[in-house]
Amino acid sequence: MLENKKILILGMARSGYEVAKLLSKYNNEIIVTDGKEQDENHVKELEKLGIKVFICDNPEKMLDESFNYVVKNPGIIKTHKCVLRAKELNIPVINEVEVAYHFMPKDTYIIGITGSNGKTTTTTMIYEILKKAGLPVHLAGNIGLPLSKVIQNMKEKEYLVIEISDHQLVDMYDFKTNISVMTNLSEVHLDFHGDYETYKNVKKKIFNHHTEKELAILNKDNIDVINLTKDIKSKIKYFSKEEGANSYIKDNYIYVNNNKVLDINDIKIKGMHNYENIMCALLVLDELNVDFKYAKEYLKEFKGVEHRIEFVKEINGISFYNDSKATNTESTITALKSFNNNVILLLGGLDRGHSFEPIAPYLDKVKEIICFGETKDRIYDWSNEKNIKCKKFDKLEDGLKTAYKDSNSGDTILLSPACASWDQYKCMEERGEEFKNIISKF
Repeated sequence: MLENKKILILGMARSGYEVAKLLSKYNNEIIVTDGKEQDENHVKELEKLGIKVFICDNPEKMLDESFNYVVKNPGIIKTHKCVLRAKELNIPVINEVEVAYHFMPKDTYIIGITGSNGKTTTTTMIYEILKKAGLPVHLAGNIGLPLSKVIQNMKEKEYLVIEISDHQLVDMYDFKTNISVMTNLSEVHLDFHGDYETYKNVKKKIFNHHTEKELAILNKDNIDVINLTKDIKSKIKYFSKEEGANSYIKDNYIYVNNNKVLDINDIKIKGMHNYENIMCALLVLDELNVDFKYAKEYLKEFKGVEHRIEFVKEINGISFYNDSKATNTESTITALKSFNNNVILLLGGLDRGHSFEPIAPYLDKVKEIICFGETKDRIYDWSNEKNIKCKKFDKLEDGLKTAYKDSNSGDTILLSPACASWDQYKCMEERGEEFKNIISKF
């Protein structure tokens, strides 16, 4: 399928770079384009492989009937001129994961995780517990590891745990999992998809090609998940905060199949959102007949994933938390639920035009908002409407320094931006690292 073809890769970054190298092994003619300057060493490496790299703003002008595929970076919107041009020419538009799927070793067992929130934590836990249990398992996807690179170290009949975002699912067609986990659904990324219905139906693609032999793990408490999955063909296991599901919480214990499995007091990470993620992982273990003892051992030490409500340090009684991964209001709400009063909240980033109003019911915990980046003016005006003290800055560094000056012992300074990072950073990880580096100098 992807041999001896002419292929345009739209957007380089990590995934475009790795998929270009993979495709170069199969006698393909490859052109990579991006609107921004790329790592010079990466460009030279691709050019040595015979791949052409163009930094330009109008890649649609080089696209004609001679191309067989366009491989699109997940962050590029479907209304991009090059994507529309490809559709005019009936050229299939796919992405890096879809490409890599066609080169995977035989009989790979795939566990895919999606949802509006909790994907990275759930993916990390499943991978680490399976690894602890001794299974030959690999980690890839939206968690920051392109599948095109990971498959080079895979062998037949091994396991793959992969985080899959809605941005990736848009351009996936043949990809199929053995287990699909949907953590939850809420109204996010509407700027990318246009409306909530479109977003939900994109998420539903994680159940593509399922039969009663494949498993779907679903959130019974999320009405949108339940309504969306009414007609899927998968075998289904539910998790819930209450009894009546395959995994549930009762009297401070997590149950699976009505059996006590985990004492919540023995779990290092706290919060209902984390317990829901843990139930997803336990149902995967249940399906694979993996002993729950490995989950117990792992969860006694697991402190959470980097950039997701990550404790950074305490200085003079002031606690700093890095939640740079909170790129939507739902994630910020989850973070705020994890703390008591006296939070200084850092909000801001890329302006997608989304409302911050969903955060309003949780502002009773917030003593001050520090806003920065593209959205600073909108957040500042909104904060004043809500009678919350607010200060605005262009840069995160200036805002964080002010937050520290304004804080007292017992306060929490929380970076939970409710916005994507692309106005000033390459990725949310870069924003989180800057936050931690600034704190290290206090």
